[in-house]
Amino acid sequence: MAPALSRRTAILLLSLLASSVVVFAFMQVLPGDPARVALGVSASEESVARLRHEYGLDRPLLTQYAGWAGGLLRGDFGRSYVSGDVIAPRLLDALAVTGWLVLAALLIAVLLAVPVGTVMAVRHRHVDGALLTALSQVGVAVPAFLAGMLLVAIVSVRWGWLPSSGWVPPAVDPAAFLRHLILPALSLGLVQSAILARYVRSAVLDVLAEDYLRTARSKGLTPWRALLRHGLRNAGVPVVTVLGLQLAAMLIGAVVVERVFVVHGLGSLLLDAVQVRDLILVQDVVMVLVALVLLVSFLTDVLYVAIDPRMRARAR
Repeated sequence: MAPALSRRTAILLLSLLASSVVVFAFMQVLPGDPARVALGVSASEESVARLRHEYGLDRPLLTQYAGWAGGLLRGDFGRSYVSGDVIAPRLLDALAVTGWLVLAALLIAVLLAVPVGTVMAVRHRHVDGALLTALSQVGVAVPAFLAGMLLVAIVSVRWGWLPSSGWVPPAVDPAAFLRHLILPALSLGLVQSAILARYVRSAVLDVLAEDYLRTARSKGLTPWRALLRHGLRNAGVPVVTVLGLQLAAMLIGAVVVERVFVVHGLGSLLLDAVQVRDLILVQDVVMVLVALVLLVSFLTDVLYVAIDPRMRARAR
């Protein structure tokens, strides 16, 4: 397994390097001068030139990239072009918020999708299985932001059970933290659970057709006991890959969901930075999101090898 892990680590590092180059290059081709945006259209050319020098925008592009990438490795994300504040604390606070939201949504998706997808497969020739399959198809078609708006309209506005916006850190008030977390996590997790349930259904259907499961049933095990004892582990192998892709999709989907619920995570930070053309902050947030997606893909590959004996044999 060590050679496979080394290869995947090398691919991760190369991907991060290539992504940083692409993100930096993309920001350079965007129209507008950050110094001019920060000072306003009425600022003199001397003031703009002085601020460009302070930001390092008058240096060669290769030098600018090296300084930015080196800062990322040290945990230094630079200073905002608009406010002049250090970016790292704001980025870490937003990352913590998005992390809680995505992890809660992932937990909801797994807890719903695994049992529902399994029932959909086992009962696929019955009315209840067909009904669950149809409901999951509807869930796939609903975007996360629309689910969030529906939850706000029903749970918050009509019933008044949970707050419709805002965020409270868990260290400040755990109960209020959970109340503010539930709706955005549900809006993100319910949609992803519908997608994941269909993959679970497909994986379990494949397992149900295997000879070893029929053999287990012929030895006296009920279909459910045979599936739980011998089938779910094999069905989980392809689901893990899909789950990794969904986790990456949740990171991106959180950008919109956070806006719906006025949650100040990475998504809100990114959109606010775009509105005021704070390009260095946009650059940092995009790079963090890309790095998280690549890291999720890396961990998914490692977990895939760990749980699949055939992949471990090939990796030797």
